[in-house]
Amino acid sequence: MSNDISQDHRRPKRGQLLFAVLFLAASALLLARLGDQTKWLNGKALFAQPRFWPAIGVGGMVVFGALHLWHLPRRRFTRPDYLEGRVWLSILEWVLWFLAYVIAVPIVGYLPTTLIFAPLLSRRMGYKSPRMMWISIAFAFVIVVLFKSVLQVKIPGALAYEYLPGALRSFFIVHF
Repeated sequence: MSNDISQDHRRPKRGQLLFAVLFLAASALLLARLGDQTKWLNGKALFAQPRFWPAIGVGGMVVFGALHLWHLPRRRFTRPDYLEGRVWLSILEWVLWFLAYVIAVPIVGYLPTTLIFAPLLSRRMGYKSPRMMWISIAFAFVIVVLFKSVLQVKIPGALAYEYLPGALRSFFIVHF
């Protein structure tokens, strides 16, 4: 979305302040939680301590994030910053798609869910022709066969498979 790119590196860019503030806040949160998440072991050398290297990394994130924020040419949010933030929030839609897929797989099954979601996501990305829908369905089927049969990835059977007759149920659980 940033169309205000120039050769001058000092010129403020859209979303730069938002990124710096969010990065510093996340880094500070990680630094505050470091004592709860890591340990300091008695009798160990400094460089062998489980807390040492994470503290160096997260401490560096805080210091350099603060320096980045301090050296920004402007420190006030403008309308383009908010517009850029809205673009960044648009990724949450894809998170919701993924969560819906993950929730649907144990209920409906890996094959039916993948065959439903592949064309839906293709359509969402702008591929609306019947040819592209069939390609997405074929792609979904190949992915399921590849993962379940060829790579033998163990994905639990769905609740919907419980209603199938015995041999068909076993076949679907193993292969689809």
